[in-house]
Amino acid sequence: MKIDMINKAQILSVAIVNCGTGSKVLKEAKKIGVLGGTIFLGRGTVKEPILELLGLDEVKKEVVLMISDSKLENQIHEVLTEKFHLDKPNHGIIFSSSVKRVIGTKSYIPSSDSIVGGKDDMEYEVIFTIVERGVGQEVVDIATSAGSRGATIINARGSGIHENTMFFSMNIEPEKEIVMIIIEKEKSDKIIKSIKETLQIDEPGKGIMFVMDVNKTSGLFVE
Repeated sequence: MKIDMINKAQILSVAIVNCGTGSKVLKEAKKIGVLGGTIFLGRGTVKEPILELLGLDEVKKEVVLMISDSKLENQIHEVLTEKFHLDKPNHGIIFSSSVKRVIGTKSYIPSSDSIVGGKDDMEYEVIFTIVERGVGQEVVDIATSAGSRGATIINARGSGIHENTMFFSMNIEPEKEIVMIIIEKEKSDKIIKSIKETLQIDEPGKGIMFVMDVNKTSGLFVE
């Protein structure tokens, strides 16, 4: 494995769990040393024909975002996996990714011993797609046709109900959805291309996509 000299003092850990579990996840993470986090409401997708027929193919989810020292990465995965049975299907997912810079907290300051070897063998990426409200399910359908096994849709808000903010020439208003897809690296290009071409994401105002490498995952099951 190629060794790159990179600063990896902090990580972002994202836990996607059933509704009502987010605060419990955050409580356990704080016991490990994570100082805090943010919980978002979202909905997951379930690929079961009978559930789709009954209108029960969407499941309420909570998305927990936590910034911590990179030294806690393995412990976060191990403790939360054991505590919330993430080694069993449909109990939740955790993934973590390197953070280049943290602003707004004095708790995480890069230290001289935070230089580590780069990971060239990361198997997964996470694709974020920000679209107008109501388009999120279409993103999921396109991604599923291209090889994704599921996604999480998060309702997003801008800076205020009467305010518009420009981000990459796109108005960020309260009525947005963020679709988060964790996918094997070899499948991500096909999914990105399908979403981009079908929804014309590269046109102004159509949406935003960005991709992050995933350092570590827990709770993902390959069919």
